[in-house]
Amino acid sequence: MSPTRHPGLFALLMGCALLLAFVSRSEAALTQPVVPTPPARPVIPATKVSLADFSAVADGETLNTAAFERALAALAERGGGTLVVPSGVWHTGPIRLRSRVNLHLEAGAIIQFSRDHGLYPMRVFDPRGEKQVDTTSPLSGDQLEDIAITGAGVIDGGGDAWRLVKRAKTTEPFWKALVASGGVLNARGDEWWPNRAALDGAAAVQKLEAVGSLNPADYEPYRVFLRPRLLRLLECRRVLIEGVTFRNAPNWTLHPWLCEDVTLRDVKIFNDRWAQNSDALDLESCRRVHVTGCIVDTGDDGLCLKSGKDGVGRRIGVPTEDVLIEDCTVYEGHGGFTIGSEMSGGVRNVLVRNCTFIGTALGLRFKTARGRGGVVENIHVQGIRMTGIEGSAIDFNFFYFSEGQAGAPVPPVTEETPVFRNILFEDIVSRGSKAAFTLRGLPEMPLRDITFRDVALSATTGADLGYGEHIVFERVSIRPQQGPPVRATAMTGSRLDLVP
Repeated sequence: MSPTRHPGLFALLMGCALLLAFVSRSEAALTQPVVPTPPARPVIPATKVSLADFSAVADGETLNTAAFERALAALAERGGGTLVVPSGVWHTGPIRLRSRVNLHLEAGAIIQFSRDHGLYPMRVFDPRGEKQVDTTSPLSGDQLEDIAITGAGVIDGGGDAWRLVKRAKTTEPFWKALVASGGVLNARGDEWWPNRAALDGAAAVQKLEAVGSLNPADYEPYRVFLRPRLLRLLECRRVLIEGVTFRNAPNWTLHPWLCEDVTLRDVKIFNDRWAQNSDALDLESCRRVHVTGCIVDTGDDGLCLKSGKDGVGRRIGVPTEDVLIEDCTVYEGHGGFTIGSEMSGGVRNVLVRNCTFIGTALGLRFKTARGRGGVVENIHVQGIRMTGIEGSAIDFNFFYFSEGQAGAPVPPVTEETPVFRNILFEDIVSRGSKAAFTLRGLPEMPLRDITFRDVALSATTGADLGYGEHIVFERVSIRPQQGPPVRATAMTGSRLDLVP
């Protein structure tokens, strides 16, 4: 057919062809399982040394920072190996890991990081040219290869010396004892801070960042406000963390950042319910990750995928991808499994399976906001069991830290518009949540191609859906105690059939 002789008919046929192609592509994306590429494991030489051989003292009082440094430097000079931390309480300042070295904690070993803020200097981080000033982490490594942290011991970050505490998260006896211990309160009297500089730090740091200061000395007075991650690994390759217990983090607990080939096996992470920003695991812009058999009880998100925030995240442009999370349990936490809200570099090719969430604030949590940008796609969540979820069992929040205003103009789609698409929820059971799930996209960018298959949810209220395209229910049961099973607005091309 000549397009010049039959322009109207040709355009109609082409439009139908494009629509069929889109529907076919969309339907395939809904059912295709995700198979992440497995990570490579680190190779550690056979050499072994004991921390006790480097004049370290396990009395819980002697500062062993220099002993850790001597031991790790000696292993590095010999090409790597295992540093054995024997049973005992090893008080220390920050530890800097080395390539081809395994930090191995024997049963009964506790690495207790000092509560002395002055031991953790300010430093400049440079992730792919996006420089920033932050506090040195208790445990860290930059641009390393073949590293491991293993064993049956405990790593305590001393985080209670750094964190603010919100009164609403604690008991009254705890709050009274905390206030009596020192520190300062905010103007409303509902937040406790370790010192005045920490309380004033947000405004001061914002001003320094606004003028582009990269001088660590400028940030020095606000060190406590810039609470460090307990473990931060920047641009490391072939990482193994196995068996160890991490607790009492000053900020995020485990933060692999721009890392490749990461394995976490049988790790336990414990932080108090009131521990502010105490995410258990934040995988940020990481590739090829396997997380298995981990147990989490924390004060913020449990197992979380990120990829940078706003313009910085988009400029670095490294997605978190090829991630397998399986056989994990999360108790307390703001979300059992979470993507976002810092996901501006994108998240893709993720399989989460056979996990249990008990008593988390939200179960499966997806959060972002206008301005973030980034594409989250090809996410497969399978075999999840949840009980006692405080909010929604499944929650999509596109207005994190902001609110959509009724009647406000809809902004145009730009690189700052977040995108979530091609997500499969399969074999999901939740009992006793406040809401079944919340699924709300943006008017300018609806959630797309999301399938719920073999899902059974009982909750106080049902599902709240809005601004979605090609949302499909296959054998979905929603049993609310009150109200309808589903409330849906602005849903196009969707099939929301329910079974009893």
